[in-house]
Amino acid sequence: MSSVIEPSPKTLSMTQVLLCGAMVVTLSMGVRHGFGLWLQPITSQMGWTRQDFSLALAIQNLAWGFFGVFVGMVADRLGAFKVLIAGALCYCAGLLGMAYAPTPLWFALFTGVLLGLAQAGTTYAVVYGVVGRQIPMEKRSWAMGVTAAAGSFGQFLMLPVEGGLIGTLGWQAALVVLSVLVLTIIPLAFGLREPGFERRQANQPAVAHAADQTIVQALREALAQPSFLLLTAGYFVCGFQVVFIGVHMPSYLRDYQLPAHVATYALALIGLFNVFGTYVAGWLGQTMPRRKILSFIYFARAIVISVFLVVPLSPMSVYVFSAVMGTLWLSTVPPTNATVAQIFGVRHLSMLGGVVFLSHQVGSFMGVWLGGYLYDRTGSYDIVWYIAIGLGIFAGLVNLPVNEQPLVRKSPAQAIA
Repeated sequence: MSSVIEPSPKTLSMTQVLLCGAMVVTLSMGVRHGFGLWLQPITSQMGWTRQDFSLALAIQNLAWGFFGVFVGMVADRLGAFKVLIAGALCYCAGLLGMAYAPTPLWFALFTGVLLGLAQAGTTYAVVYGVVGRQIPMEKRSWAMGVTAAAGSFGQFLMLPVEGGLIGTLGWQAALVVLSVLVLTIIPLAFGLREPGFERRQANQPAVAHAADQTIVQALREALAQPSFLLLTAGYFVCGFQVVFIGVHMPSYLRDYQLPAHVATYALALIGLFNVFGTYVAGWLGQTMPRRKILSFIYFARAIVISVFLVVPLSPMSVYVFSAVMGTLWLSTVPPTNATVAQIFGVRHLSMLGGVVFLSHQVGSFMGVWLGGYLYDRTGSYDIVWYIAIGLGIFAGLVNLPVNEQPLVRKSPAQAIA
């Protein structure tokens, strides 16, 4: 009798989910967006090349994407709470290792592998799993836009802080301060602890046989859908563009003798304007075809980069570029993840989001590593800028034929929409 009258598991309030999720992403993304500020002080003091530094960040992005798939599986099964705590501890350890790594190899292990794992456990894929399960479908794209905007606000908030810490304390002490700061993710994780998560995942009375679809079945199903593959291809381009610009633009500007503060303000402007861009992209995704939103973003990026390279370089041109590019920066995140949720449901959203994000991070790896490699070979970033333009056109084209309709399954396994 008790099993009959047992109440359904409680859900978290939307305000709590958005507030805690936004603060987690603000911290995690805010810290990592500033890593480009460490390129010159670390390479100058340690005697390393830009390629050494770029390779470590390239590994970080690749590790973030690779681990993100498996972290997503764990989060879908055990809940975001445990994953976020483990991710925060890895983040702290990785930043300390980044500060005191004696060789490029150790620097790559801490900055690349460990921080990549930490970011996989503290950013979008994990938080979006909670958002997808706790926020009704009619508000889901908007809620994902709010969360993504928080990551952009973190960039705006943290970049001046990180630049100030480096200037005041030195680059090593600045990393130690950040290692303590990221531990605040742990108390925030309690706000994303879903009541009765394990029971709800094992027994979903609202949709018959929802638990019948295994992780392997869900992955095979997604990889067989052309729309999933097209979204994944577009996300590769997103990663290439934003990480190349985020890591290498400070050095690109210094090469042209612009003051160091121009790069700091530029990256902060990207974060500030992307608060607006990601929010609007999520909001528009509730009423407009998301494939058209994504295509517009990628085409617009190609145009903006082209104009930036043509006009004379000055602090004003950098700030205008940063503001416009910032509006397009992470605005791909809400429509991409909301489309995955709409097509496949949310039961395996963290895992499927992790797969799509793996492509993003492969692109990130190529963008940051190729930037350092070609600079060391040619003394210029020009080739990589041109590649970024071409990829923007490619991504704009491949997103146009995406079919956003929910998948109709012939098997008993159903998605929880």
